[in-house]
Amino acid sequence: MRGSRPLIGTALTAGALAAASLVLAPAAAAVTPGTAQASYDCGSWGGGTATLTATQSGTAATITINSAVTTPLAVGADQINATLTLAKAGGGTVKFTGRKNPALPAGGAVKIGPLSGTVAPGNSLNSYFAGTALSMNVFGFPVACDALTSQTPGPFVFS
Repeated sequence: MRGSRPLIGTALTAGALAAASLVLAPAAAAVTPGTAQASYDCGSWGGGTATLTATQSGTAATITINSAVTTPLAVGADQINATLTLAKAGGGTVKFTGRKNPALPAGGAVKIGPLSGTVAPGNSLNSYFAGTALSMNVFGFPVACDALTSQTPGPFVFS
């Protein structure tokens, strides 16, 4: 029994240090709301409500778009170059870019992302109305989408 007391003390110390490190660890960055909807008009490609899902890790952020816009042709995985522009409260914009999409069947709803961008703590980003909000290049054809509504339930606010 006497030989096990140092081991118990060591185990208790290690446990206390592990618990303290969890308490002192920095909080994970978060964006609120995590999901928002906005309507877009993409000309001959159609339009409708898109669901935008945002994530954040430090100053790196991503947005995934599930839209009501449909593709007239089947599109292979990672074949859509896309840029989503969001308006920053107080002025300016933040762009999220990428070439990420699942394989899409002809007539299927366009899904894009995650698109990557850089944010600062406190950035409040919402639909962009001063030009093209979402631009896509599919098989060399440009597709320009204008935002028709602000995001609901509200802008993305990054911590």
